[in-house]
Amino acid sequence: MHSTIAGLGEPRGPRFVSPALPADEQPPASPAVAAVPAAPTAPDPAVGNPEPAVGAPRWPRLLLAGLTVVAVSTGAGGVAGHLTAGDAPAASPGSAPAGPTGSTAADLVTAADQVLAGVVSVRVTSGGRGASGSGFLIDDRGHVVTNNHVVAGGNTFQVVGRDGRRLTARLVGRDPGTDIAVLRVDPGNGLRPLPLATAGQTRVGEPVLAVGSPLGLSGTVTAGIVSALDRPVRLGAGARQPALQTDASINPGNSGGPLVNGRGEVVGVNTAIATLEGSGNIGIGFAIPVERAAQVAQGLIARG
Repeated sequence: MHSTIAGLGEPRGPRFVSPALPADEQPPASPAVAAVPAAPTAPDPAVGNPEPAVGAPRWPRLLLAGLTVVAVSTGAGGVAGHLTAGDAPAASPGSAPAGPTGSTAADLVTAADQVLAGVVSVRVTSGGRGASGSGFLIDDRGHVVTNNHVVAGGNTFQVVGRDGRRLTARLVGRDPGTDIAVLRVDPGNGLRPLPLATAGQTRVGEPVLAVGSPLGLSGTVTAGIVSALDRPVRLGAGARQPALQTDASINPGNSGGPLVNGRGEVVGVNTAIATLEGSGNIGIGFAIPVERAAQVAQGLIARG
């Protein structure tokens, strides 16, 4: 069976400017990433007259400028979005160190095996065109959490489980402001609801797994850590909201899939990645904290 993997689309959106960058050295308005020399260099007749070497090297600041002009794309295949990070600190000073969180390789293997039974690929079609993303079962009534930008504009919806079965789904509701949506499939489908992590227990440095269908590759698991808590970001047209930052690899198609800890508990809903101009995943991904996602999802279910 032939399948076409939808691409990332054209990255777009506001620039991300690091709070560490001095005001007088803000990156230019153009989204192009500045070329960064490995070290200060003297003029080269072959290329004109670049800045000569000086006593105080500027390349670290040039590097910072180059890395802070980024385009952000959503993780759903064929659907592009944007994100703007704020200038809040990555985590509160004096945060408690992470406790036992299932950090061994064996724990992560066990966690992956547990969650894959509740993670699905989400297929959306509209007017002969399609998009794809990920989702996960949140209860035993067949409700599936995903991202709003995965389902927005869709007319028909399907979810595909670990065993390859395609299940027809209906849209229960969606919330563009938080980028959360809920689908529903008939109960008794063999999908397993995933447990949710306790609010406030996630820690920076905690190992996590991103589970979903990047580039249409269903059942993909990638590992990383929680890089930051409460990172203010703006998703789509929504207001700025705190998000989890992770270095677990997130790519187009991962949107709506779970970010889980070493105990197999969902800590967030994968939503967006940061990219340098013209590149893909660079190890900076964002997830909606599970407590907010669950609250929004329950509201949509109650109204749907």
